[in-house]
Amino acid sequence: MNDKTPGFIQIILETGPDGRARWREQDITLSEGKPVARLSPLMPSSGFQFRESPVGFRSPFHCTETPQWLVILSGAMEIGLQDGSTRVFLPGDSFYSADKLPAGASFDAKLHGHWSRQLGQAPLVTLFVRG
Repeated sequence: MNDKTPGFIQIILETGPDGRARWREQDITLSEGKPVARLSPLMPSSGFQFRESPVGFRSPFHCTETPQWLVILSGAMEIGLQDGSTRVFLPGDSFYSADKLPAGASFDAKLHGHWSRQLGQAPLVTLFVRG
């Protein structure tokens, strides 16, 4: 199998050079497995957690403490950045959350991180897989 086989687009929430959270996308190639069941290379993980956020949940601005994959299992989630942009994730969507506080910085809720909230009439159920 060719290591350039198209795969998934990994959506990454990261901290940019200016200390602000931003989105970036990169390819995850499907270079393993067989033509009928293509796989990405195995990625390390150190555990996972499920979370249910009730209708009306909204977090304040915060940074990711431990980089992790976040997979939406049911409900809908919106993520907002300091620049005012938002992105909505629905069941089956995922992103890699890695917008850590820059080394040596003190958290500033007007500069760093992101907020998240539950959308719609159903609780938000997510799976966190630590990298």
